[in-house]
Amino acid sequence: MAYSRRNFLRSSCKSVAALGLTGAFGRFGAMNLMAQSSDYRALVCIFLLGGNDGNNLIVPLDSTRFQQYSSVRGQLALNQASLLPVTALTGSAPYGLHPAIPELQSIFNQKKLAFVANVGMLVQPTTQAQYQQQTAKIPTDLFNHGGQQSQWQTSTPNSTAQTGWGGRAADQMYIAYGSSSGFPIACSVAGNSIMLTGQSEQAASIFPGSPLTTSGSDGSAAAVARDTALQQLLMFNSGLSVVQAASAEMTSALQVDSVLAAAVASSSPLSTVFPATTLGQQLQQVAQIIQVRSQLGMRRQIFFCSLNGFDTHSNQLYDHQGLLVSLSQGMSAFYKATQELGVSQQVTTFTESEFGRTLQPSSNLGTDHAWGSHQMVMGDGVVGGDMYGTFPQLILNGPDDATGRGAWIPTTSVDQFGATLATWFGLPSLSLNSVFPNLLNFLTPKLGFLG
Repeated sequence: MAYSRRNFLRSSCKSVAALGLTGAFGRFGAMNLMAQSSDYRALVCIFLLGGNDGNNLIVPLDSTRFQQYSSVRGQLALNQASLLPVTALTGSAPYGLHPAIPELQSIFNQKKLAFVANVGMLVQPTTQAQYQQQTAKIPTDLFNHGGQQSQWQTSTPNSTAQTGWGGRAADQMYIAYGSSSGFPIACSVAGNSIMLTGQSEQAASIFPGSPLTTSGSDGSAAAVARDTALQQLLMFNSGLSVVQAASAEMTSALQVDSVLAAAVASSSPLSTVFPATTLGQQLQQVAQIIQVRSQLGMRRQIFFCSLNGFDTHSNQLYDHQGLLVSLSQGMSAFYKATQELGVSQQVTTFTESEFGRTLQPSSNLGTDHAWGSHQMVMGDGVVGGDMYGTFPQLILNGPDDATGRGAWIPTTSVDQFGATLATWFGLPSLSLNSVFPNLLNFLTPKLGFLG
């Protein structure tokens, strides 16, 4: 449909939570109130839109590597004394975290958070010589926001994908883990996301803070009459396929609104306090949906959140700090909420971002588009307190530099990163290659950051 579901819902019923609905929402049954929490697992993606600067997220503190970092970073180098010290278990390597993320430092020290170094989109393992001589298959649209955002979410580096890796995983797992209520496995609280789009299963798209009913549906006679009239209009056969399809979408949205609203209404407010930020509101909404997982009959869920503003071509020190404060406080509050709900072992939160930033600054006290960057994984199921993958050598024109400006050639692929998450989520090993099409090109298809 050229006319998006969100536009239809907004124009037809502005205050309905915009639940992007197809496929799974037609299969309603009695809600399974006996869903076993012990069999529950959830993945929560936080996409850092714009390209997060991993070089200032985590910095080596040993004298040699810190000197390499600071000599190239110049005015963008963080003061060594300001960095929050952590020690990775493997190799006892000392690192310093950005001073804006003390909450994440604490979770790392509790061994509930891990870093995965130099992750990026790859078709196959690629060396500097292969990249520069063009003797290896290279992802298209490198250093391009739109292309790389899509590729990170679809794990499809050389073609336009219609589905995302989260959606394909939901397709594979629906038979075993689909809910009796019809609520989908995948759910975005940050607008429509290609990551959660499957071939058969489609995601819910919920606007945090929006009411889950039509405006004015207060149970009065007038409201009931209006809602009845709306249902009759939606059931009317106009003979136009686009109208019928839109009506079906709206009908499903209203049905799921009702299911979710009833489940949320039956729950008590969480005591965890979330920051009053965009990301904080998104993660609070995710926590509320996890809270009512039994009422919805859910055993598996995958969520998509996002935080925008990481395209720091100028004024990076100030802007990046504010973004990381929001990220750290939001992730910390969400982790506390999973503890409150008793599911911290069963919920894994991870970051993604389309690319990193150049180690060498730009002329406007910012950085430019690069390639590999560092990601975080959080939860009690994480084998935390450690650094996974291979940290790049912070040398211009060194063996990891693609462009001469400190754009790191990834040493861990999105396929490996995603396959590790999906395996923990419950995706069978035989299904991994259909969800991550280039996984066969890597000798280590799964990493060790999840138990």
